[in-house]
Amino acid sequence: MSDTLYDVAILGSGPGGLQAAIHASRKKVKTLMLGRIDNSSLYWAHVENYCCQIEITGEEILKKGRAQAENFGTEFRNEDVLAIEQEGKTFSLKLESGDIVKTKTVILATGSNRNKLGVPGEKELLGKGVSYCVDCDAGFYRNEVVAVAGCRSAAAGGAVALTNFASEVHLYCAELDVNEGLRQQLTATGVKVHEGVSIKEILGENAVESVLLDDDSTQPVTGVFIELGAKGVLELTAMLGVQLDENMKYIEADKKQRTNVPGIYAAGDICGPPLQMAKAVGEGCVAGIEAATYAKKLELD
Repeated sequence: MSDTLYDVAILGSGPGGLQAAIHASRKKVKTLMLGRIDNSSLYWAHVENYCCQIEITGEEILKKGRAQAENFGTEFRNEDVLAIEQEGKTFSLKLESGDIVKTKTVILATGSNRNKLGVPGEKELLGKGVSYCVDCDAGFYRNEVVAVAGCRSAAAGGAVALTNFASEVHLYCAELDVNEGLRQQLTATGVKVHEGVSIKEILGENAVESVLLDDDSTQPVTGVFIELGAKGVLELTAMLGVQLDENMKYIEADKKQRTNVPGIYAAGDICGPPLQMAKAVGEGCVAGIEAATYAKKLELD
């Protein structure tokens, strides 16, 4: 665990998060940005509707934004956050490497997309054994055999967490893409990792009974957790009491991008439509300024 106390920690490396980092750093506060820019949905896009740019790739925008933020003093770690805990007036972030980061404020800019596996049985058995949130539903699978689908930190971190409840945890992924520290946790906790094997179908009548794999074998399970990419808004805010909209999809934030939890801000697609870069950048600007201002004024005991 680092002894450094950051003023602002930003989760997500898309346009909203980068703009927040630029403005926070310009206010001379200690700023950390977490995540990989190639996780942003913008990374693979071609942009032609953003002000002052005739045509540019998302990759170019994000790389330039990162260079700008670094120039103003933002620190970067290409790691996802697995959990956030509140400790008095500050927050503790657990990274996929196992490191713990302390910060006065958090800006959530992780985007809103919940990636689906896109296999038969997924939609039909949602809520009947199919889940997109380990933190929300793990407790329902005590002493059960479960499967996790995904190759990144959300899947690996979720699989590790499930070992505290389930009797057996199977992780299916094409190729595991996580920090070495998280890979070691998978081994240490006994998660059965099946690299190069994917779930082809989720089977069951009224509830999940098994998964059909792309090698045509089956694995009996009672739960399937679909965790593609990094941790989403629901998982990261589940224990903090951050207010979501009525559909439990987007974070509710005021005009200063403040959530209902002091010290936590949100910007970009995570705050809801329109899901446009211009909106994300504007909200990131406000969130960065407000979080930095709050951090400067915060008095710790």
